[in-house]
Amino acid sequence: MNAQTKKLIYFCGSIRAGRDDAALYKRIIDQLKDYGEVLTEHIGDPNLMEKEKGTDKFIHDQDMSWLLKSDALVAEVTQASLGVGYEIGRAVENKKKILCLFRPETGKYLSAMIRGAVDENFIVKDYKEQDLPQILREFFSTL
Repeated sequence: MNAQTKKLIYFCGSIRAGRDDAALYKRIIDQLKDYGEVLTEHIGDPNLMEKEKGTDKFIHDQDMSWLLKSDALVAEVTQASLGVGYEIGRAVENKKKILCLFRPETGKYLSAMIRGAVDENFIVKDYKEQDLPQILREFFSTL
């Protein structure tokens, strides 16, 4: 992909609801960088909670600014998170292209509000990590 086709990508994953998947988030972000600039690269930092700066209002407003200027939102939704759900809802409201990634082998269940929202701009993929390159290639080919 050449520099002219690179996109602004908003990645979201659980922060305050649990950081067990932080290393996975980092690996996803590293792959997303092949398709554009990841505005929320910090989500992959395992020490993010200790590094959070600013008030909750500042964090909200900064993240919404990034989301609004992004071309697409990619969310890892296996770890349920109110914040991620909110970000997805705002992305829908602003007609962003959305990819939600869920790992069913964890034994968790994905909310019907996410799985049932699927349309031409809202894609939900059950995946194993080795499937990510193909899933991302297909998703970004539609932008």
